[in-house]
Amino acid sequence: MRIPKLIFALFCLIIFSMAISAQESIQVSYERNFIRASLQGKTGVLLDAARDEESSVFLGGLYEYALQFALSNSVILRDDPDLILLVSTAARGAGLLGHRDSTESLLALFNLLHDSHSRVEILGALAILGTGNSNVTESLNRILRDELISFRAGTSPDTPVLRALINALGTLGEESSFPVLFSALTSSYPQAVIQDILRALDSIRGNHKDYLIRVIVNNSFAEKAAAFRLGAYNERLSASDRGEIAQAALEAALGAALPERSPEASLASSLRYDAINLLTRLRWTTASSLAIRNFYRVQMDFMNESVPRERLLEAIACLGVMGTTEAAQALILQLGYKNSQTESSGEYDEAVMLALINALGELGDKAAFDHLLYISYLNYHDRIQASAREALNRLRW
Repeated sequence: MRIPKLIFALFCLIIFSMAISAQESIQVSYERNFIRASLQGKTGVLLDAARDEESSVFLGGLYEYALQFALSNSVILRDDPDLILLVSTAARGAGLLGHRDSTESLLALFNLLHDSHSRVEILGALAILGTGNSNVTESLNRILRDELISFRAGTSPDTPVLRALINALGTLGEESSFPVLFSALTSSYPQAVIQDILRALDSIRGNHKDYLIRVIVNNSFAEKAAAFRLGAYNERLSASDRGEIAQAALEAALGAALPERSPEASLASSLRYDAINLLTRLRWTTASSLAIRNFYRVQMDFMNESVPRERLLEAIACLGVMGTTEAAQALILQLGYKNSQTESSGEYDEAVMLALINALGELGDKAAFDHLLYISYLNYHDRIQASAREALNRLRW
């Protein structure tokens, strides 16, 4: 019984060797034709090979052979239209075929060639072949970083290549691409490129909330603001995620030590106000201590006439949804102060008074009882008196 099995195994080995030999002979034949062909004719050899019924067993190797030829001659011929066509054809073919062995050759050629056409085709291939290959992703990240440096220095981008690069990173979807794509988002690229970047960012795998918070914590205020906007209005993120993003933005803005009237200071203030409004809508109570800090800062700015009343009303409304004793205490102290002012001067800001009363009614903290009740003894407008009575009825005992 052992002899027939041995014979069968030898037979299979012979058949396999013959198949390999046949495959190699076909590829060698096409490689020979490729060598003999003119530069213009080499692309034709690739196209003929792609139509061969047996192409699936050798075509990937032939594409790599063509790419290696291009690498060897790129210094002399890189601007030659025939070489550009050859590289474009081989790159597109390797990508469609899924020939991963060509990734290194494609990366090398991308860095050597100057024309848009071949580079776009290379990027299209790498978007397919680089899946799961961190070396490809990091190489493309580095290319985009270099492009950003050049662009910010005043160099006009090669827009087709830039868009292909961004789309490739989006297709690969690796976490490591998020920071560089985000930096690109805050550059003054044309709107079509910005839309590509947004789609690419949306395709990155992983926890987008954490990515955005990382930008808010570590990056410039221009990028903090962009990260906040990207997260705040993304309905695919949960309310909890958006609350954490808004809290991180408020903390970053409050903690910034910036020169007054500087562009960064203006951005920080805008970010703070936007974060407060989102926290109010979300009723994000874990940001209570930050909302109190914001209230006192806005109150001071309002007294110094450096912010409009609207900002103070927003700060009060935010405290009104915090649901904490500390938030209520800050408002109670302010209401007591306003009552004292009204009693001594007869003057008051109706909008601010209504905002304080409504916020305390929203909180329902019984510690506000005395100050709300005292309103009825002062010469306030009927609207304020009615609001105070309503707030008293909402207090929890």
